[in-house]
Amino acid sequence: MLVEPLTIDLFSSPVAMQDLFLKIYTTIYYMNFASSELTQQVAQTAKDFAHQYIKPHLMEWDESQEFPVYIFKELGKLGMMGVLVPEQYGGAGLGYFEYNAIIQEISKVCGSIGLSVAAHNSLCTNHILTFGTEEQKQQYLPKLATAEFIGAWGLTEPNTGSDAGNMKTVAVKDGNDWVLNGTKSWITHGKSGDVAVVICRTGEPRTSGNSTAFIVERGTAGFKAGKKENKLGMRASETAEMIFDNCRISDAQRLGNVGDGFRQAMKILDGGRISIAALSVGIAKGAYEAAVQYSKERHQFDQPIANFQGISFKLADMATEIMASDLLIWQSCHLKESGEKLTKQSAMAKYYASEVAVKVATDAIQIFGGYGYTKDFPVEKHYRDAKLCTIGEGTSEIQKLVIAREVLQ
Repeated sequence: MLVEPLTIDLFSSPVAMQDLFLKIYTTIYYMNFASSELTQQVAQTAKDFAHQYIKPHLMEWDESQEFPVYIFKELGKLGMMGVLVPEQYGGAGLGYFEYNAIIQEISKVCGSIGLSVAAHNSLCTNHILTFGTEEQKQQYLPKLATAEFIGAWGLTEPNTGSDAGNMKTVAVKDGNDWVLNGTKSWITHGKSGDVAVVICRTGEPRTSGNSTAFIVERGTAGFKAGKKENKLGMRASETAEMIFDNCRISDAQRLGNVGDGFRQAMKILDGGRISIAALSVGIAKGAYEAAVQYSKERHQFDQPIANFQGISFKLADMATEIMASDLLIWQSCHLKESGEKLTKQSAMAKYYASEVAVKVATDAIQIFGGYGYTKDFPVEKHYRDAKLCTIGEGTSEIQKLVIAREVLQ
């Protein structure tokens, strides 16, 4: 929602002046999206948790590529694995501003944990919340909201990343069942996830309404994990294949109507882009704050390096670009909570924030110099983690296509 410019008529009637003051109040409200007391409290809780339970282990998990399931169980107790899930289904019943704050605070410490929290909440859980039947919601949301179940979401395949309309994983109706065959790749929690939402082709390739979404539980015959990826960054967030070999599931596991899968996925990704934008800004803020602190402590030529214009100008650019990213996210959160279309805004937020994260992390390493290139300091991990944000849930190039399509309508 764009706030209209305000005009002042000095000869306005009292009623007109009341309307003016209401407009001023509304303007101030929309310019302070994330300043509510609830959002601040939620952010502080996430920050405290991240520093107490994640920070001491993040490099250990990174080196070993351990996916620390127990951490997500603890986050579940705090309601952070069911942030957007209504209380009637066991969730926290919070909104997108609080969700953004949680992802950012966790990602400032560890992008890997932030990514997994985001994928669980905005993809698998949100897909069932948005498109599931009441029975499906009652069955799965309470377990997902508490992290009794870890969620996965399968759209991407080995040969169909951005070209999702040409997916090869198929679901064929057989009586009251569906039989799934194919492989999904680059799936967050593809190995450890307890339940997955999977989009399968149920019609001809590249045709309208050619795919359908299904809920598949781990342990179902014919459903297994494949290769776990050995990644540059985000190494404590599990990424693996999901393989379906004559996997038979009941029609009761279908989400929505046959043929609605791709449309559902695009709607879920609209909200998912907010998640990745928040993840990006969290990583950027972590790198920026480390760089600010280091620039004040590191002395060269008998003074802090922060005193040098070459350093201070980098920090000024970093701070400005992070704030711009935040504003794009806040606008997207407002549109999402208002039920308005946010395709363009969320794509802008995701595109800009992810590119900023890479730039800020790069500049942070430059400020640290040689120390920034070592694992003894946090910015090299932020640098490795940041790059995924320009790729996952739609590359920067795909975001540009989405934005261009929207502005040229």
